Amino acid sequence: MTQTSESVTWLTQEAYDRLKAELEDLSGPGRAEIAVKIEEARQEGDLKENAGYHAAKEEQGKQELRIRQLIGLLQNAKVGEAPADDGVVEPGMVVTVVFDGDKDDPTTFLLGSREDAVTDIEVYSPQSPLGKAINGKTIGHQATFALPNGKTTSVEVVDAKPYRG
Repeated sequence: MTQTSESVTWLTQEAYDRLKAELEDLSGPGRAEIAVKIEEARQEGDLKENAGYHAAKEEQGKQELRIRQLIGLLQNAKVGEAPADDGVVEPGMVVTVVFDGDKDDPTTFLLGSREDAVTDIEVYSPQSPLGKAINGKTIGHQATFALPNGKTTSVEVVDAKPYRG
């Protein structure tokens, strides 16, 4: 099966390693730990009114969902070095833009995967309308894209630097 650029998630080696370790923990020791919690809660009696049992089952469901997310993400990941510091917008860059020429209110974000960012920086997907519009642009270039309400807006790339975590 070939991957389209739409299904590929770009990750740094550090992010890939961190997510792989999380998956191994959740699918190994994490599953064993939640099974013990469920069994202990089951021993308490009537399952219909057992809050501990229901909480443990809910936690198990969330954990299994995260395991499936991680598997899908890692299967579709393309691991690479940070992009070159050449001012070209691409996944892995921290980008600063101004909307409709409003130079007094710049917006800075990481163009990439939420899984790559380990800080509080906002993240935009390369597949988002904004991400698609600015991908490949350089500092000083403008792009126009459609907003969810159907209107269009323009954005100017003010800065683009590789994300360093």
